[in-house]
Amino acid sequence: MGAAVQGTGDQEFLALERELSVFLRRARASSGEMAREVHPELEPAAYGLLVRLEETGRQRATELAAYFGVGKATMSRQLRALEGLGLVTREQDPADGRAFLVRLTDEGRARFLRVRDARRSRYMRKLAGWDRGEVAELARLLHQLNKRAEA
Repeated sequence: MGAAVQGTGDQEFLALERELSVFLRRARASSGEMAREVHPELEPAAYGLLVRLEETGRQRATELAAYFGVGKATMSRQLRALEGLGLVTREQDPADGRAFLVRLTDEGRARFLRVRDARRSRYMRKLAGWDRGEVAELARLLHQLNKRAEA
């Protein structure tokens, strides 16, 4: 009886859930494609690490783990894999000699930027009929959703 007696206020959230489910399914598939374009052996989940490292420059593994909401062991495994592929490197943190900072290698950055630019071109083609203000509003709303998810 619970599902049949939903208030009208729930409809917006049900629609949001449905659309986000489709969007996330497509995003996962797209991330897998992007990861393979960067390197055939790159795990789809690791593509987001490259995005973050390009954005921030370099970070500690613990900061990356906190940002993505994963454990230290998972992050260490993903970073070792990226390091093994020559896409990232670790260097001692000048602020704390016991810690390491992770950054993209030149090869990792070049591969990532090539794929990112191709992805941006695809978005531009898919959203060609949209007003730039609509694109900006969608980006703003997604940013707001992501920020609240971090909290």
